[in-house]
Amino acid sequence: MANRLLLRRFSILRSTLLSSSSSTSSVSPIPSSCSSYSSHILEPSRTFPVPPPKLPSRVFCSRPSSSLEEAEGPASIDYRSLLPEDEFHRLADETIQDLQEKFEEYGDSVQVDGFDIDYGNQVLTLKLGDLGTYVLNKQTPNRQLWLSSPVSGPSRFDWDQNSEAWVYRRTKVNLLQLFESELERLCGEPITLS
Repeated sequence: MANRLLLRRFSILRSTLLSSSSSTSSVSPIPSSCSSYSSHILEPSRTFPVPPPKLPSRVFCSRPSSSLEEAEGPASIDYRSLLPEDEFHRLADETIQDLQEKFEEYGDSVQVDGFDIDYGNQVLTLKLGDLGTYVLNKQTPNRQLWLSSPVSGPSRFDWDQNSEAWVYRRTKVNLLQLFESELERLCGEPITLS
């Protein structure tokens, strides 16, 4: 069955090439190297593997230009400077619990259909009905808080010792200030988190 299908495809391809070669001078007939291969295909008793298609080559640069480095965002993480795990958990848990309490108070003051807060498995979810959903969770290996926002998209926040706040290294935005500005814009009521 497979040989018949292959034979049919080859026949169509060959007839197309031969007919186009007679109508245009720029296309040559099937090369002789192909004819020996085609004879093996046409013989059902002899089967040879079909060579894989050639894929376009990719060029990888081992040294990005300075403009690419700037576009990529922050420098790589120095894992020696990461918070100790117990300190990370303490800070992250305090932040998430504080946010949960303030979101609950905020939910009482705004009229948003579908407003709901859920915390479980180290994930804080703030649902704003048709306005979207925020998801904040701990990423222990990186010592980060990851946020998915319906307004600004995904962000990864590191603890900044100097400002004593969770900061997104790429944009230098503070987690609490991000929530304050976006929630006020979405819900129409200010919220104070910092």
